[in-house]
Parts: sequence; structure tokens; C-alpha cells
Amino acid sequence: MNINHPQKIIIKIQKTLHKNEVVLLLLFPYNDGIKTILKSLKYYHWSKTLKGWITQYSDERLSEVKIKLKNNAKIFLDASLIENLVVKGVKTQRALTEDNKKLIRAYVKYMHGKRYSKSTVRTYFTFIADFINYMQPKPLVDLTNRDVELFFESVFITRAYSISSQRQFISALKLFVTLYPECQIEALLLERPKKSRILPTILSQREVIIILQVTKNLKHRAIIALLYSAGLRISELISLELRHIDIARRQILVKNGKGRKDRYVILANSFLPLLQNYINTYKPVRYFVEGKIDTKYSDGSIRKFLHRSTELAHIKKKVTPHTLRHSYATHLLENGIGLRHIQELLGHAKPETTMIYTHVAKKDLLEIKSPLDTIVEALAKEKAASKRLLNTENSAIN
Repeated sequence: MNINHPQKIIIKIQKTLHKNEVVLLLLFPYNDGIKTILKSLKYYHWSKTLKGWITQYSDERLSEVKIKLKNNAKIFLDASLIENLVVKGVKTQRALTEDNKKLIRAYVKYMHGKRYSKSTVRTYFTFIADFINYMQPKPLVDLTNRDVELFFESVFITRAYSISSQRQFISALKLFVTLYPECQIEALLLERPKKSRILPTILSQREVIIILQVTKNLKHRAIIALLYSAGLRISELISLELRHIDIARRQILVKNGKGRKDRYVILANSFLPLLQNYINTYKPVRYFVEGKIDTKYSDGSIRKFLHRSTELAHIKKKVTPHTLRHSYATHLLENGIGLRHIQELLGHAKPETTMIYTHVAKKDLLEIKSPLDTIVEALAKEKAASKRLLNTENSAIN
């Protein structure tokens, strides 16, 4: 195989996190020969985010790519390959003792008894299992608040976990201490970091229309239109059943939304022709949108085609399904709909959650004048008044 200047190609291989998954990342200057080899391995693909070639991590794949490339490039193995990455929401290799496994199973059972959602149980389980695994072989009865701090310093900070993840872990740990008070961790001293006040990304109404226009696939267009027109969460859309769409009343019943709450949302009149066309073409059986017959669609697929549509629309903002929900709420506010009604439509438990849209809505902000505008207008008025005065004096002289 013809490799361009193989002696000069240096490939750095590292283990990293990408979309909540542990991946092998290969970094090297562009080279057709190396690219051809990786493509022949089938499971490698280019990542725009990481700017390198990636595949799901495994020791076997690491060994295979080293063998494939050893004659064509100089390979540099990053220190990350010997680290045990902790990934939120992803099952990682752990070496838990039987006693610790038993306690964690009891913790999961305890959460089920408290009727926590599946998502919360999965998240809390992952955090606690990783924490206990990290602290081994230290006995659980000897765990202290300082151990919690060390876990933050060694895992959360180095892995760049978000503040919201850290807050979730504190909640998981407080619940764990309630179940296992024998440890030395004092729940009252566990402090959650303050929430980051990050304003949501908002699309303009024109940008929403452009995204719909460039989305040629009928099913994809129907999904994007419903996400925006009803302000649905992605989990609510993929769980939406056809029987809960009431065309006569122009309503959609959202069952078991966040917090196990039902609510009604608006079915847009302008969406009805697209809805009818989509149903007649794809003939879904149970759910509004289905993968295989009578099974839920993949949320990952929705994220992918929405990202593709955003690129086709030449929109530089980072757009996710939740961006459409944020945009829906903001546009309602800008159209004069009250916060109380928006809170009900979005299914927010607290009005404070809905209040964030007051910080991004343009209607009221556009009515506020900048001090610079005020000064310029005042100077313009003075100049105009002065000109009128001079004209008056000239008229009197003449």
C-alpha cells in the first residue's frame, strides 16, 4: 500500500470520552494511506468534534490498530490508555467486592421503593458504584467527607464533569448515607455547588422555518415540527402514542412527563397537513414515530438528523432537540403569552424554571434604549434646534 512519507507520520492514540462513551482517538496529520487503513477496519469514523478518527474503546481494537499501523507510522500511546475513565451514564469496568455489590443492589432497590424514575435510578447507581469502586479497598464504614472531596478532585475535575452532574452526585450520596448511616460521611456537610446560570440557545422563528425547509425527509420534518410546535422534550416525543393525539380538540396528551406528570399541549393547526401526510405515508402503528413496528424511535437518530439539518441551514448555533423547546417557550413569551400558561405547557414544576425565558425574550429588551442611543438622540435634537434657531435669525435679518 502506498503511504505518503510514512516515516514522517506520527499517530497519537489516546482514550477519551465522546458523547458519554469511552473511545479510542487517533490523531495524525492528514494522510490518504493511514485513512485507507482505518477505513478498512470498518468501525473507525471521523469525529468533527475531536478532530480525529475514533472507535469504541476495547483492548482488542487497540491491539489491532497498533498491528495494522506499525509498519506505516510511528505510534505514540498517550498516558490516558492506562487510566480507568469514569463515564456518566455508561457502564464501566469495576472491580467491586461482593459485599459492595450487595450494598449497591440494596441501594437500587431502595430507590425503586422510593419510586424514583428509571433515569434517576440509573444515574444515581452509576455515581455511587463509581465512587465506591474508586475508594476501594477502603472499607465503606471508614468513608468520610474528605473522601468525597478527593473523588471530586480526582474524577469530576479531571474529567470536566458539569456542575449539574456534581449536584446530582451529592443528591445520590445523601440518599446513600440515609440507607447506609454506618459510614462516616456527614450528609448535612455535603454542599452542592451553586447552579450555573447559563442562558439557553434560542433560534429565531425564521431559523426554525429554514431548518424545516432543508429537512427533505418527511418523517424527520414531522419530528422537528412537532418538537417545536408543541414544546416537547425528546423523551416525550419518542414515547408519544397516536391515541394521545386529539385532532378534533387540537390537543396532545403528554403521559408521564418529567416528574411523572400528565399534561395537555397544543396541536398546531399548521402542523395538521404535515401530520396527515406523514401518517398516511409511514403508517405508524402505536407510537407517533417508530423504529421497527410498534417500537420506540431512537433519540440518537433524532439528534443526528437535526444536527445535519442545522448544518444544511447554515446555522452556526449548537442546536439540539431541547433547543427547539427553548425556542418554543421564548417565542410564546415574545408573542405575549403569560408565564403561567407557558409553565403549564412546558410542564415545569416551579415558575422559577420558566422565568429563565424572560432573560432571552427580545420583546421587552428591544424596548430598552441604550444610554448611547439616548445621548446621540439628545445631541441630534440640540443640533436640529440650533439649526432651526439660526434659520429663524437669518429670516429675521432678511
